[in-house]
Amino acid sequence: MHMILPKFLSKRQAVGLAALLTSATLLTGCVTNSEGGSSSSDSASADGSELSNEGGLPSGWTEIKPAKVDSIAAMVPADIAADGTLTVGSNPPFAPAEFKDPQGNIIGFDIDLARAVASIMGLELKVNEQDFSLILPAVSGGTDEMGVSGFTDNEERRQNYDFVNYFNAGIQWAQPTGKSVNPDDACGLTVAVQRTTVSETDDVAGRSQKCQDEGKSAINVLAFDSSDAAANAVILGRADAVSADSPVTAWAVERSNNRLETTGEIFDAAHYGWPVKKGSELSKAVAAALQQLIDSGDYAKILNQWGLQEGAVTEAMINGQPVK
Repeated sequence: MHMILPKFLSKRQAVGLAALLTSATLLTGCVTNSEGGSSSSDSASADGSELSNEGGLPSGWTEIKPAKVDSIAAMVPADIAADGTLTVGSNPPFAPAEFKDPQGNIIGFDIDLARAVASIMGLELKVNEQDFSLILPAVSGGTDEMGVSGFTDNEERRQNYDFVNYFNAGIQWAQPTGKSVNPDDACGLTVAVQRTTVSETDDVAGRSQKCQDEGKSAINVLAFDSSDAAANAVILGRADAVSADSPVTAWAVERSNNRLETTGEIFDAAHYGWPVKKGSELSKAVAAALQQLIDSGDYAKILNQWGLQEGAVTEAMINGQPVK
């Protein structure tokens, strides 16, 4: 039996279904080898061939804080403008969207974009670290004014929140540079994944089931606690490929010193969005600031610093619709 899940779930959606999904994976017939560890060093070799720049900002990173735009600042709800801060909820680790540097600061492209948007609105960004499941309730209760935590914008969530769409994400595979791995023909190969993400529970499990249905060998799934450990398995020759959310894969490729490259197209794409209270004027102010960031070129600069150009949006949207 193969459990069919929605077309795209980010890591943030999949974690809450971990127990159910583990049962589903066991029923797919693919071979799963679970390995522990929460960092890339768990699977790294003594020759230092693990991912570079572990836990820190990308090489050449600079903070981008654009100048306040008065016309956009005037759109900010009065209570937020008076406070002078945009308070957001975030739940690291989810590199490269949000994770901690060695000093414990929350960093990532999600944070960089939110900080730049806040700056255009004349505000300072304040990040509250929270359990992921508590962020949306905190937005509803007013403790947080916006969520910045790799949220996938979907119809169910739109019933109670408005989402300012700022990035496109899907599932992306990576392989050793120079190799030829076809995600659509991976029967019998070993594929690394981060445990309980949709790459394990839906993507690779579904592909493996299809292999077996066609009388071919199942995919051997090598599951790790972190995305870095999964990528390192490919670098170290323990897996033929890795499957992950597209920004996660791009981040691994960027830090691999040319030892990893993407293979196949990004598929099952969906918008990442920043949730705010349903009907709040804040969504329009944030969308206007994001559009200013796009038009100025600073949006592209931020994504380029993180190696995430492929996920760029061309215009700010609210709930998947262009802002009027």
